Amino acid sequence: MSDSCSSHGCSTTSSQQSPRYRRVLWAALIINALMFGVELVGGLAVGSVSLLADAVDFFGDTANYGISLLVLGMALNWRARAALFKGLTMGAFGIFVLGRAAWSVSMGSVPEPVTMGAIGALALLANVSVAAMLFAWREGDANMRSVWLCSRNDAIGNLAVMAAAVGVFGTGSSWPDLAVAAVMGVLALTAARSVIQQAQAEMRPVPTHA
Repeated sequence: MSDSCSSHGCSTTSSQQSPRYRRVLWAALIINALMFGVELVGGLAVGSVSLLADAVDFFGDTANYGISLLVLGMALNWRARAALFKGLTMGAFGIFVLGRAAWSVSMGSVPEPVTMGAIGALALLANVSVAAMLFAWREGDANMRSVWLCSRNDAIGNLAVMAAAVGVFGTGSSWPDLAVAAVMGVLALTAARSVIQQAQAEMRPVPTHA
C-alpha cells in the first residue's frame, strides 16, 4: 500500500487535489499577506505587542499556505514532512511571542487602544473568513489539519487582541496587551505540539502484512 493510502491519505488525497481546495489556499495566502502588512504597521504605530505577535503569526501563516500549495497532490509522507516543518515554525512563533512579551514588561509603554481594537476587528473578519473557507478540510491529514489550526487559532487570537484593547482602554496599563501576547504564545505552542505529533505518526512506515 502506498503512503498516500495510509492514515488519512485515501480520504484526503482527492480533496487536496481539488481545484476548490487550491483556490481556497490561494485566497487564504493573499488575505494573510495583506493582514501581515496591516498589523505590522499598526502594531509598530500604536506600540501593541499583541498586534505585533499577530502580525508575525499572519506572516507565518502566509508561508504555511504557500508550503501547503507546494505539496498538494504529493504522497502523504511528503505532506507530513511539510506539516512537521510548519509545526516547528508554529512552535518557534510561540517562543518568540513569549520572549517579546517578557522583554516588553520592562519598557513601560502603553499602546493606543482604539486603533489597536479596530485593527484587531479587521483581523478577526479576515481570519473568520479564512477559517470558514477551510472548515470542510479540518479533519484531513497533518498538513491539512495544520492549515485549519492556524486559521482557528488566529480567529481566537484576534478576539483576544480586541479584549486586550478594551482592557488597555479601561486600565490605562499595558498589562492586558502583554497578557494576551503571552496567551497567544502558549496557544501556538499547544497547536504546534498537536501538528508535530500527527506529522510524526504519518511519517512512520506503514506495516506490511503477508
